[in-house]
Amino acid sequence: MPDVLLMAYGTPYREEEIEPYYTDIRRGNPPPAELLEELTQRYRAIGKSPLNEITFAQAERLAAALGEGSRVWVGMKHWRPWIRDAVREMAEAGVQRAVAVVAAPHYSLRSIAEYRERVERALEALGNPFEVRFVEDYHDHPLYIDAVAYRVQEALWRVREPEQAVVLFTAHSIPERAVQADGGRYPAQVRRTGELVAQRIGLSRWRVAWQSAGRTAEPWIGPDILEELEALAREGVREVVVAAVGFPADHLEVLYDIDYEAQEAAKQLGMRLVRARSLNADEDYIRVLKDVVERAWR
Repeated sequence: MPDVLLMAYGTPYREEEIEPYYTDIRRGNPPPAELLEELTQRYRAIGKSPLNEITFAQAERLAAALGEGSRVWVGMKHWRPWIRDAVREMAEAGVQRAVAVVAAPHYSLRSIAEYRERVERALEALGNPFEVRFVEDYHDHPLYIDAVAYRVQEALWRVREPEQAVVLFTAHSIPERAVQADGGRYPAQVRRTGELVAQRIGLSRWRVAWQSAGRTAEPWIGPDILEELEALAREGVREVVVAAVGFPADHLEVLYDIDYEAQEAAKQLGMRLVRARSLNADEDYIRVLKDVVERAWR
């Protein structure tokens, strides 16, 4: 049965861990005081990110779904348990072959490719003790589309006039140079997810927007969700459903950037915003992970 390395972004468990966490995200460069304070206030606003707990729940349920003898390790990109530590533990446990999958459905040079680099560096440091097969994306997997489509439909049940509402499919913005370097693969995959979900439930009014852009001087892909809300308000749209398809699990980008920041912006614009539920560790998402792991294992 498959041995699996399940990876996610990671998040600090306590407030005093925010600074070293942010430093790791910034490739070892400590954040300026004002940026650290801003991030700290965002975490305070949501209470605590449940990303780590959700990822461990995903791992436990994935192991059960894969069947007796399957083992799933968790490795985080920017916090404990680090990917390198998970790889070392796998080697110590005698793993011979494994599947590595990120709890993120879309490929980008700033996301999946960096996870892969961390795994390969960790393996090389240990003398390449086992083989790893990588799952690069599953943005158009039928079970994934079904899971997102159901949640969008569920959100539309809460909308007063669903035929007039607009659905925004969002994902994490990345620098434009990363998109250009990869031939536009990432935004194309996010749009394809939106197209397939729209086809599945008969949506005619939908768009793609981006969120959570980094605080750097270089341009990041857009339109940003806040800009898109303003544009929709000018067009007379009064109800919006947001499906954060780039974030399977609840995290700061969902609980603050959408539930707080975008929600507040929508209210100021006289709009009603409803967010579709995240996939988290729900059974239908575990079926997605199980299928992509089993396909990679063959």
